[in-house]
Amino acid sequence: MASYYDDGRRPLRTWAVSVLSTIAGSALSLLPFVAQSAVWPAFGLLVALGWRMLRPEMWGAWVALPLGLIDDLIGGAPLGTSAALWTITFLAMDLADHRRVWRDLAVDWQLAAVAILFVTAGAWAIAVFSGGAGPLWTVAPQALLGALLFPAAMRVCAALDRWRLGKGAATTF
Repeated sequence: MASYYDDGRRPLRTWAVSVLSTIAGSALSLLPFVAQSAVWPAFGLLVALGWRMLRPEMWGAWVALPLGLIDDLIGGAPLGTSAALWTITFLAMDLADHRRVWRDLAVDWQLAAVAILFVTAGAWAIAVFSGGAGPLWTVAPQALLGALLFPAAMRVCAALDRWRLGKGAATTF
């Protein structure tokens, strides 16, 4: 019986690159960037969406739960915020994948922008409920910048995917 990894790929590299890059995206929130309001987008979410759009068969909706929990632990959000919102987002993407006939960057970008807006607004609503948020307009730049940076995050995921699969240098964009 042939193994999935008979083509020479290393098993650890095939699954760890996507998970570790998403965790690294979440860890970007630890950088010492000081601002008056939320302008730093959720890079962990951007990378997770990039992998989900690039390789929908690689991750099921369940993977959003542990990655969201890690994002909550790193970012300091109330525990379960990202876990719940990312899981709902991934379930909605699974539903959208079953209904879409074709895909291109514009459709993926629109779907990601809606997902980023949903997660940002949902995190704001949870923060309001827990007593730690300002007006809704303060998170609008974060959602807008996240939506605008999504194609760049997807390109980074594509470069990492080429390296992960051993199909050339990861520096070629």
